[in-house]
Amino acid sequence: MTAGIAFVGCGYVADLYQSALANWSETLELKGVYDRDPKRLKTFAKHYGLETYPSFDALLEDPEVEIVVNLTNPDEHYAVTKQALEAGRHVYSEKPLAMDLAEARELVELAADEGLHLVCAPSSALGEAAQTLAREVQSGAHGKPHLVYAELDDGMVHKIGYQNWKTASGAFWPAKDEFKTGCTIEHAGYALTWLVAMFGGVRRVVSFASCLVPDKGKDTPPDYDTPDFSCACLEFDNGVVARMTNSIIAPHDHRFRVFCENSVLEVGETWDYSGKVRVTPVPKSKMRRGAIKLLGMTGSRKIKPQSQRKISTAKRGYPMDFALGVAEMAEALQEGRAPRLAGEFSLHITEVSLAIQYPEQFGTDYRPVSAPGPVAAMEWRSEED
Repeated sequence: MTAGIAFVGCGYVADLYQSALANWSETLELKGVYDRDPKRLKTFAKHYGLETYPSFDALLEDPEVEIVVNLTNPDEHYAVTKQALEAGRHVYSEKPLAMDLAEARELVELAADEGLHLVCAPSSALGEAAQTLAREVQSGAHGKPHLVYAELDDGMVHKIGYQNWKTASGAFWPAKDEFKTGCTIEHAGYALTWLVAMFGGVRRVVSFASCLVPDKGKDTPPDYDTPDFSCACLEFDNGVVARMTNSIIAPHDHRFRVFCENSVLEVGETWDYSGKVRVTPVPKSKMRRGAIKLLGMTGSRKIKPQSQRKISTAKRGYPMDFALGVAEMAEALQEGRAPRLAGEFSLHITEVSLAIQYPEQFGTDYRPVSAPGPVAAMEWRSEED
């Protein structure tokens, strides 16, 4: 049984969702799309052969639409999601829930009051690589986890030809919106969802953020001062501490490393849902430095995530299943349960992301209020090479 969904927003990210729908043909059925820009709507719909709605109201009046997928610009997330919830529709929103924490909390409370579900991207914590890593960490086989290093550095984006980043339907990467929103709001969720799914809610955020390159060329937004670098230390209830960086300055580095008592667990690319988990034993304290270095090179093993599916993705970009979160939401609704990342979980990711990017607003030593519950594991299998 498929769930009817509709896209609001036909820009750059819509292609990424559209290209991943093939992974869930038995779960999701795209009823139609809408964009406030008639030209963009026509181009996107024609390229993929999709039905269109003449207005957002018309979309919400379609009784076959169960889930509204909010793919608008971040500044519009709050208003679009609120209107969809008030119309009695479940919502899956691109990140963040809102650019203001009070508005994000209002949306979560509205959904609860209306008996609806609200989920926010990213859903990569449900992907094969993240689930394989979480299973290893939580198994206890590697000893107690102490520390996590999570990097999401993308290089100097303003110097690497983003002007040529174009989707299959012809949408260009929205540079001004990306710079204005900030790389932390755009990217922190990828590591945060992994961390919160494994260790529970963040209890303390100590952050520094700065705009290091205020002139990024012709696409620099007016009065641009959004941080293009952030570094935060996050503390969890169980004592685990994570250091997380986000930047569009430092060279590309998307590693996620968990330092346990007996092993170091590493995923080299958090945007690869099929990425392998490298396990390296912690060397004995009496070993010489040369032997310790050699062990790091030769003593590790890899665990490859295995599942019964082949992931379809957009031609441009990384092997990420953007439709996974929407599909999991649809399955949850059919099973009469809450989606794994719904409500308080999505609010927490938004709250912590905002606190990291804006320490001058939240304080450099911030204690999040939202408290997400445990996240049930997906049924992805893993096996060692």
